Amino acid sequence: MSEENMPVAETTTSDFDERNSYEFAFHVLPTVAEGEVPGVFETLKAHIAKVGEITNEERPERVDLVYPIVKSMEGKNRKFTSAYFGWVRFKLEGEKLAELMEELSTTSALLRHLLIKLTREEEAQPFRFHENKKAVKMVEVVNDEEILAEVHTEEEAVVPVSETALDESLEKITKEADVEVK
Repeated sequence: MSEENMPVAETTTSDFDERNSYEFAFHVLPTVAEGEVPGVFETLKAHIAKVGEITNEERPERVDLVYPIVKSMEGKNRKFTSAYFGWVRFKLEGEKLAELMEELSTTSALLRHLLIKLTREEEAQPFRFHENKKAVKMVEVVNDEEILAEVHTEEEAVVPVSETALDESLEKITKEADVEVK
């Protein structure tokens, strides 16, 4: 058998994206005026767009927090029970991440933020928090007559009772009650 040298398969870098996908989720302070929240959101997106590519987003909307968050502001601890929640998904080279996080952390209008690296599955299926929240709040109205009809469909078993058996049971109960009272 003769040995043949096979050429190494050439790869093109245009088919492979070396950037990672991230999600930056954040709470904007509730003390920020509602009209100024879109400006804060645009500022955050501008910081991200400088170093990466934005792929998806959900604009901030006011939400009640599950638990109070305490933040030190101007030398005082302040407790917040609501905030504006939003997120931005983006692609970025890993070496630029520290620079971006340092820049985003200096935004004084943020109450809290979180950066996560997305898996391919998470990247393909973004979770829309505000849409999901609205869907959960929907209430289905049920016709009361249908429910009452279902409840009353079960018939109770009717057992005939003689008057003498009923009188004996009543005498027994009253005697027991008289004994307990004495």
